[in-house]
Amino acid sequence: GPATPIIYAPALLVAPPGAGNECAQPRREPAARAVERLISAAQAAGRDVWIISAYRDYATQIALYNRYVVRDGQAAADRYSARPGHSEHQTGLAVDFDDHGACYLDGCFGETSAGLWLAEHAAEYGFVLRYPADKEAVTGFMYEPWHFRYVGPELALEMRARGVTALEEFFGLPAAPDYAG
Repeated sequence: GPATPIIYAPALLVAPPGAGNECAQPRREPAARAVERLISAAQAAGRDVWIISAYRDYATQIALYNRYVVRDGQAAADRYSARPGHSEHQTGLAVDFDDHGACYLDGCFGETSAGLWLAEHAAEYGFVLRYPADKEAVTGFMYEPWHFRYVGPELALEMRARGVTALEEFFGLPAAPDYAG
């Protein structure tokens, strides 16, 4: 659902020192510390992982979404861009990753060594792959192997242990909103 209020901005946003971060966007504690540990572990495992997007405020999401609607039409934009006030990036808990390769914000990122490593290990650091390939009808978003959401290690590991890949399913939430109403 939408943020409440819709222009919600989280407190305590921090940018991690030393972690590559294309837009220099911060994240919320403790997600910021967790993402530092995740990136350090990925790099120690030989995976070139860096942050390409994290917190985005309401105004930024308006600009992005509107640009996508103009370019691709609203129906297409709604598959890959949250409507303003509905973006996980506005919570400060979502992070988009990349590996400096050819799959920047592309489904093929999931097949890269970095994407495969993140999918396998993110839960240990409290992150879930938010929009799995087979869950578009549930999440409302196309497969985004670069987009992870911080939920904490306890929840992330429990989801992994149960084989539940969508937060909507884990919490028994309705499928993606149709924005009606």
